[in-house]
Amino acid sequence: MTSIQEEIAAALEELSEKKLITEAVLAKKIRERLRYKAKQKAGLAFRDIEEAVFFLEENKKLHYALHLNSANDILLKQEDKAGALDAEARKRRLSSEKSISILTSGDVKAALSNKATGSKPYKKRTEKKSLNPNKDYEDWE
Repeated sequence: MTSIQEEIAAALEELSEKKLITEAVLAKKIRERLRYKAKQKAGLAFRDIEEAVFFLEENKKLHYALHLNSANDILLKQEDKAGALDAEARKRRLSSEKSISILTSGDVKAALSNKATGSKPYKKRTEKKSLNPNKDYEDWE
């Protein structure tokens, strides 16, 4: 398992008293655990969540069924048996991940090494150029 998958599994264990967990709550819990200030609106990759859920089912006997709402957000319900998404919902979620910000293993490593800086500061233009309309006609007579 990758470092982000381990963090997802640990966060799911902490949130195990809840019957329904949204992707946003799970991502927030991971950022709190890591004390990570960047990517406040970032979600989680479906494959990472799926891998963490299967790990918890095999090793910790926690069973989560994956669901997808109309906004393509992942919902995790605690049930008697783990369940995966159907093919159409899975395809829909994977295609929507191309346009959202996602927490990755690199973010986890950066947070653990205290190199998480957040977004880059706004950099001002160093030189402001102005147009001189008479430049080409100064020697014209």
